[in-house]
Amino acid sequence: MEFDWLEVPFDLRKVPPKEIEETFEDPFSLRLLPELTTAAGEARYFNLGRTISNRTIFSVFWTDGKRYRVVLARDVTPEEESFYERKYNEFNV
Repeated sequence: MEFDWLEVPFDLRKVPPKEIEETFEDPFSLRLLPELTTAAGEARYFNLGRTISNRTIFSVFWTDGKRYRVVLARDVTPEEESFYERKYNEFNV
């Protein structure tokens, strides 16, 4: 998995690339495809995943199958954390 970190539209000091990449490697991460595309026709995906240090991050990204381009990354909201936990527990029953 290769990430494109050039000219990202968010602050990489708040959410470092290493931590974002860790969330994509999380075996319990959730990847969702919303029912909309951008004006350019790109499909954007959502990713909820945990880092090695147990930080849960929400990302919006697109991919061409080889490269990943993250267009937004932030800490999850309490509701998103609850959703991640519920799905994690469903998988580990």
